[in-house]
Amino acid sequence: MIALDPKTTALVLIDLQNGVLGRKLEPISAADLVERGKTLAGRFRAVGALVVLVNVAPAMEEPPRRVDEPSTLAKILPEGFIDLAPGLAEPSDLKITKKSWGAFSVPELDLKLRERGVRTIALGGVATQFGVESTARQASELGYELIIVKDATSSTAPEAHDNSMRRIFPRIARIAESNALTFSPA
Repeated sequence: MIALDPKTTALVLIDLQNGVLGRKLEPISAADLVERGKTLAGRFRAVGALVVLVNVAPAMEEPPRRVDEPSTLAKILPEGFIDLAPGLAEPSDLKITKKSWGAFSVPELDLKLRERGVRTIALGGVATQFGVESTARQASELGYELIIVKDATSSTAPEAHDNSMRRIFPRIARIAESNALTFSPA
């Protein structure tokens, strides 16, 4: 069990948005990931902890790729691509739109967390090896205590998900199932 102080802890969920959730995700399906995100966000809100919902609106003028695979993004994003999953957001949530993988590429996120006294981040979302891992690395570099919520994190590639969970996250974060997160009395 990990006891969290609701005054200094925030839940940060990465890219739970229509354009990303339309892909095949593993090891957790998009539908299950959204439901787990909603449940987890509800638990955090119930104790007065901050919920941060991050979406991505990629810059469409991408530099030429130097990899063997083409971009999976269409040249013009479909209507609703950046919209958060229905029923996920509440008015009290902090919403951040990023243009790249890591959420802290938007300086406002760090400023808003520090203004609220946040020192610990519970992190989940999609894709494990892209948005979640980039955000985790940035948060670690900024000095936040990190918890990766394993059962609220998924990917488009199971091998990459496993690599992040086994080789990257243990070096910068604790990894826990959502039911292991408890809140200390306020």
